[in-house]
Amino acid sequence: MSSEAFEHGAAGALLLCRAEPDVVEPAARLLREPMLLAPAGHQWSVLVPEGKPWVHGDEPVDRVLTGWATALAVGATWPVLALWWDSDRAGSTLAAGFRRTVEYVWLANGTPAGEDEALRTFTARLGLDPVLDLQTLEALGRPDSEADARARLLGLLAVLARAGVELPPGLGPGESADRLRTVARVVPGVRDIEWSGWRDVVRAELDVVERGRLGPWLRGPRARALAAAQLAAGLPLAAWALRRRSAGWAAAAALLLVHGSLGLAYDSVRAADARPPSGA
Repeated sequence: MSSEAFEHGAAGALLLCRAEPDVVEPAARLLREPMLLAPAGHQWSVLVPEGKPWVHGDEPVDRVLTGWATALAVGATWPVLALWWDSDRAGSTLAAGFRRTVEYVWLANGTPAGEDEALRTFTARLGLDPVLDLQTLEALGRPDSEADARARLLGLLAVLARAGVELPPGLGPGESADRLRTVARVVPGVRDIEWSGWRDVVRAELDVVERGRLGPWLRGPRARALAAAQLAAGLPLAAWALRRRSAGWAAAAALLLVHGSLGLAYDSVRAADARPPSGA
């Protein structure tokens, strides 16, 4: 990792989503954070934050990224892997649905500061090879005097490349957030992700979901049960996030509440549409 990347202001982050940009975009808009969305290989997308809340707020980059990754993965069928780095550490955080997020951290000099169980969880949840890929990941958790934190993240990306990840040139660990944003803006197929209001976001999300595997979950008993569970999880999480003043977890709670409310409302509206008109 370059000396510039050790400065707190040069911290950077990327969000890797195991889904195409068309699928990721509606969920990304619900974060209400300006981001750039670009293809990152077969069935992979990358989100590049345009802002730097870890510089201007009270939360370090790893906590901000954990909140964003959790919010993106809630209710989705695809996992999200956050890569982040600052002056002291670098790491990765994996979020997948309602399951507990898993994190692995390296100190700036490359010293592992995580548990091997996290690397095994990465392998299982990302659909990696349970033998060859796991062996490579486990090597990233062993001491290596010649590998700093940037080299560790590059090693992780090399494993993910075998699963289809192909980051655009110039988007990689160790770069500052400003540099990542500049590079992402010229990537072919890049999209600006900005908050455009609930109506546009909901419409886009429904279009994607109805075309996908979650279509059957939009209506009926299963849809109502899922929506109720999301509301039940979102309310206490929102209260906890407000007490801790955590923007990342507040985003996760908001997404849970939106998904739950939307599920109940959509099921009710579609059920009403299916009823024959009175007097028919």
